[in-house]
Amino acid sequence: MNPLRLRAAARVVKSGGLVAYPTEAVYGLGCDPRDEEAARRLLALKRRPPRKGLILIAADFAQLAPFLQPLTSADRARLTATWPGPYTWLIPARPDTPRWLRGRHDTLAVRVTAHPLAAALCRACGHPLVSTSANFSGRPPARSALAVRRQLGTAMDYLLPGPTGGSAQPTEIRDLRTGRRVRGG
Repeated sequence: MNPLRLRAAARVVKSGGLVAYPTEAVYGLGCDPRDEEAARRLLALKRRPPRKGLILIAADFAQLAPFLQPLTSADRARLTATWPGPYTWLIPARPDTPRWLRGRHDTLAVRVTAHPLAAALCRACGHPLVSTSANFSGRPPARSALAVRRQLGTAMDYLLPGPTGGSAQPTEIRDLRTGRRVRGG
């Protein structure tokens, strides 16, 4: 992990930029989740409809808590059993959680990542990151820095290179309220 590149990526995020970085299975494309302009730029770049919502990744649960409704102890235990790790959960969002993050949903997709570089970037930024695959909607996700460059070119502001976590599939998504699997697994 190159500390200079990590700090540079965090500066770009803090200044409203878009950063590509490795995650558990593919390269992610992210920004500051509280920056509406950056999030809208990310959605436009990916050609992703805002109604779908976005995923947030974090280094720990404390970074996600400001966006989520309070959890029961049983819900916390369920999350703790899977985090950090390649499990994304749909959790009821606070009413003031921005619409550009949750889309048309009353939940927010969140994950405490086990990927060391992605988690380090969240720590360097001091907050969670939007994390959507670094590709155009409908195209195969990028699994290398070169694939990100080929697909997104200079449309992103910074590319933080590194290996992905090696997972063959994108992270599983489950609904915390029902336990229902929404994607993967």
